[in-house]
Amino acid sequence: MNRKKILLIHTGGTISMSEDSSTGAVSTNDKNPLTDKTNELHALADLIVEEPFNLPSPHITVREMNILKNLIEDHVKKKDISGVVITHGTDTLEETAYFLDLTVDVQLPVVLTGAMRSSNEIGSDGLYNLISSIRVAMSEEAHYKGVLVVLNDEIHTAKNVTKTHTSNVSTFQSPQYGPIGIVTKRGILFHHMPTKKELYEIKDLNQKVALMKAHAGMDSTLLHAIKELNYDGVVIEALGQGNLPPAAIDGIKEMTAAHIPVVIVSRCFNGIAQDVYGYEGGGKHLKELGVIFSNGLNGQKARLKLMIGLANQQTKPEIEKMFGL
Repeated sequence: MNRKKILLIHTGGTISMSEDSSTGAVSTNDKNPLTDKTNELHALADLIVEEPFNLPSPHITVREMNILKNLIEDHVKKKDISGVVITHGTDTLEETAYFLDLTVDVQLPVVLTGAMRSSNEIGSDGLYNLISSIRVAMSEEAHYKGVLVVLNDEIHTAKNVTKTHTSNVSTFQSPQYGPIGIVTKRGILFHHMPTKKELYEIKDLNQKVALMKAHAGMDSTLLHAIKELNYDGVVIEALGQGNLPPAAIDGIKEMTAAHIPVVIVSRCFNGIAQDVYGYEGGGKHLKELGVIFSNGLNGQKARLKLMIGLANQQTKPEIEKMFGL
């Protein structure tokens, strides 16, 4: 039987870090500890290992995400791999996964994983998550499902997964939908799959998109500042189904009058934002003012999607269509 070839990309994060026993600080190693696990990993598949950078995930930007996109597509063009696994810090893992899901034009499995405990901590989960991810990337059933996130024996879609706990190993969840599959000792089991696939080209990634969270008593001050700072767009995590305090309306009007797209998501992690309420600042009022409602994305993912839309110089109707998917 032909062995599968898996592209394994290391990018840094807790999965490649160690804890200092004297201070308790977790930090980057000069050498990735996963490289000492070569025998365990190569027993699963033939690995092509790349390490384009070694960064904690708060240091990751769309520049690094684009490097990963190009690296994956270069290997796919060579036809030398049957799947991809990326090790990544967990803080921004969901954003990198979603960026790749929107931009990488491949049908083979692309899996992101990480760890909540560093390599030398008791109960370290990094190696186990990596092995699970390689197994998923080798699975024929993992094709055509978009970019996946695998940790703690669960398989999630990039669109729905989010980090829900600061330190628990079961931090990655998919609110409303749950995982699409599980990893067991005997196999990889999928119980449902995504119904739609989105794909967008990347022309440039220089757009500035702000992300802000609504709160009781919110006014227009920050919205005015965002406009004055020449931002290209803003995503607001609004209240409930998509509502804002009335004192924020002047800022919304100023943004839309200047043709700066304003995208509304909910600060709730379950449900979707909709134009339901007709009072001042309610969803219907905001919709009338030209605000765009996003269908179920969280704020950080909506920000990436808006950046991609702006990078492609899409019109407001085209951006609205993007967020309706």
